[in-house]
Amino acid sequence: MPLPLPAYPRKPMHNRSIQVHSFEREDGLWDVEAELIDSKAFSYIKRDGSEQKIGQAFHHMHLRITIDSSFTIQDAMATYDAAPFGETCSSIATEYRDLIGMNLLKSFRQQVKERFSRTAGCTHMTELAAVLPTAAVQTMSGQRRNAADPTKRPYQLGGCTAWRLDGPITKEHYPQWYVAPEVLGAKVSEK
Repeated sequence: MPLPLPAYPRKPMHNRSIQVHSFEREDGLWDVEAELIDSKAFSYIKRDGSEQKIGQAFHHMHLRITIDSSFTIQDAMATYDAAPFGETCSSIATEYRDLIGMNLLKSFRQQVKERFSRTAGCTHMTELAAVLPTAAVQTMSGQRRNAADPTKRPYQLGGCTAWRLDGPITKEHYPQWYVAPEVLGAKVSEK
């Protein structure tokens, strides 16, 4: 369902687009590619006197990671098509190879924040990296479901409102892990 119409007239200002595409590779690994594009909904004159046209990207960056089945990053590459300060911004791209070795499911966002905070990274590239974990989980959900150990609780249970342990989705898809609301409530009140 779309958002309701706004209560007040308004004018467009800024546009941000983030897209993620993932690929299963023939070598048994997966590539996850993220792209961020920022543009303005109006034209303006930049400090150097040139015109930044309506819809023209002033941030346009790409981030590709290669992961294994345990969600560990095996390779990483960052590139820029547009950056407001040209090479001053894009010179940081090679630093994002430091994503290699990080695991998307083990405090990834915190590690990225620590490694690339402030002047050690690019705000927008670091923000783009933050979308990688959930995209990777979606990429590999079918493989993980098919290879899942039936004695181990599925990773998604308890991860959001739909997958709460006492919810109807868990009861339908994973009845062995379902916990009745009254039982779950009793366990919480015991703590």
